Amino acid sequence: MWEHRLIERMIALLSSELDAFTQTNVFHLDFLRQAIDFLRTYADKTHHGKEEKIFFRELFNKPLSPEHRRILNELIDEHETARKLVASLDQAVREAEPQKQANAQTISELVRGIVDFYPCHIKKEDQVIFYPAQDYLTKDEQDNMLAEFWEFDRRLIHEKYQEIVSGMESRLKA
Repeated sequence: MWEHRLIERMIALLSSELDAFTQTNVFHLDFLRQAIDFLRTYADKTHHGKEEKIFFRELFNKPLSPEHRRILNELIDEHETARKLVASLDQAVREAEPQKQANAQTISELVRGIVDFYPCHIKKEDQVIFYPAQDYLTKDEQDNMLAEFWEFDRRLIHEKYQEIVSGMESRLKA
């Protein structure tokens, strides 16, 4: 859950950027590109990745209550919603770059969607599934998941930058 606190800090920054936009009608595209990278790499690949590939996997193997099983499925759907919002924001920022503010309204709506989405999603994870999940998992299972989380994080940074270099090499060959 401590990862949620860092995501909340980014969401607060996005909210501030949105407030500044309403005053100036200008988005800081460099800031938005960094926020998109954070949301894709940290919030989605790192945080949601661990949830989906480790935490939820373990929970789905348990005799969950129908309510908890439903919530896990909702959370997976919400992760996909977040991915789509961030992908759409990325596309809008890319399209805005040549004109600098051609897509300001679209960007504003997408940032608002992200700012509105994450607090509710995080609250659901924190309060509705994470604490009850401890009742389904033994101490050893929780410890094993933590070790798997650390290994997941360790591999992720290498995967990210291997993809970047491979993509750059492909563009040079084209």
